[in-house]
Amino acid sequence: MRRYLLPILLTCAAPAMTMAQQQDSTTIKHIANEVLTHSTAYENLRVLTKQVGGRLAGSPGMVKAEQWGVAALKAAGADTVYLQACMVPHWVRGAHEEARIISKFRDVTPPLNVLALGNSVGSGENGVTAPVLEVSSFDDLEAKKDQVKGKIVFYNYAFNPTFIKTFYSYGDAVKYRGQGASRAAKYGALAVIVRSMSHGANNEPHTGSMTYDTAYAKIPAVAIGLQDADRLSSRLKDDPTAQVFLRTNCEMLQDTIGHNVVGELKGSKYPDQFLTVGGHLDSWDVAEGAHDDGTGCVQSIEVLRTFKALGLRPEHTLRVVLFANEENGTRGGKKYAQLAKERNEKHIFALESDAGGFTPRGFTMTMDAEKKAKIASWRPLFEPYGIYDFEEEGGGVDVGQLHAALGTPMAELSPDSQRYFDIHHAPNDVFENVNKRELELGAFGMAALLYMVDKYFNY
Repeated sequence: MRRYLLPILLTCAAPAMTMAQQQDSTTIKHIANEVLTHSTAYENLRVLTKQVGGRLAGSPGMVKAEQWGVAALKAAGADTVYLQACMVPHWVRGAHEEARIISKFRDVTPPLNVLALGNSVGSGENGVTAPVLEVSSFDDLEAKKDQVKGKIVFYNYAFNPTFIKTFYSYGDAVKYRGQGASRAAKYGALAVIVRSMSHGANNEPHTGSMTYDTAYAKIPAVAIGLQDADRLSSRLKDDPTAQVFLRTNCEMLQDTIGHNVVGELKGSKYPDQFLTVGGHLDSWDVAEGAHDDGTGCVQSIEVLRTFKALGLRPEHTLRVVLFANEENGTRGGKKYAQLAKERNEKHIFALESDAGGFTPRGFTMTMDAEKKAKIASWRPLFEPYGIYDFEEEGGGVDVGQLHAALGTPMAELSPDSQRYFDIHHAPNDVFENVNKRELELGAFGMAALLYMVDKYFNY
């Protein structure tokens, strides 16, 4: 008897909803039902990943992805679809990356599983053969700086497993990928090997963008899979004289033209004021870019499709943006913000999805305290759908450009992150690793938040 009585007592104890809250709850339920029943996001993602595939800035895949984006936004019912041109970097991986241990033991060992880091220079056809200096941190590099010259520096810095939100682990470790080559070149290193930005239980190497300090020589940089990172570390302990042969063939070509793909649903009351929602259309070349960031693109398109399907004409113009070149230049986000500022556009809010298509838990937000408190007050409307976390600061990389230029309030969908860095920037970021239900729940959460912002935020 008691098990049936408890929910009744809890219901009685809950404060009564106002008429407006009841209306919002009903509309949000309609949004959920529409997305979970009729969503096209999963099929859109299948086409993007399987028919377009990898779509790094400057590549033929980029062009195909832009064409896909135009078609998908038109099919979703956008009033207007157009391309926004920007110059993007054109880095090419090249063929035949390899690395192997050369040891006095003369035993046959499998090659090391590596991927060149994005924007890295190549080694040249002859490759680099050199002793390896393992370091655990930049402090360790400084302590060993007199040993660096003529060697390959191996940054063996592991993801911190104690962070429950794994993006903190990424933020803690990613400096070795981004800055490691130049920090080592300062002391005469010939190349660097960086432990992948992951805590996954596999040996997939994870690429990603790096930058060079122009004060020092540009040297090749690769990421190494976790199991092979451990194998290399173990071999160096057994045989400190071991060397590594490393060869990559990547190069940076001249900048080329890419595009943001933009679709709009015109506002009924304030057509010259904008709600931006988007993800980035580019991906690394070694995978299908399913979670990073195909899911964010198709979720954003789904927001527009859902509004259209339900006849929810927003008061402000809803603008879906599939951003160019987030991965190795952020040129698309910068161009979007630049044009918004030049045109003196009025932007109410900007929302991004670029943290994977996993189960949504909430939103990270950067805005003034009053607006953040207002969104937090909507938590009871979202909690029935498992969305409850509205506390953390944040926002996506691309909408962050708009926030920096105009002070636009920004937010990012915050999914459960436990599996994201198993696949981030790695060859296993493929369609098969996206769950349809989780993807759709994220799209629903984004649509519901934008419905509420459109109704209650003013410029």
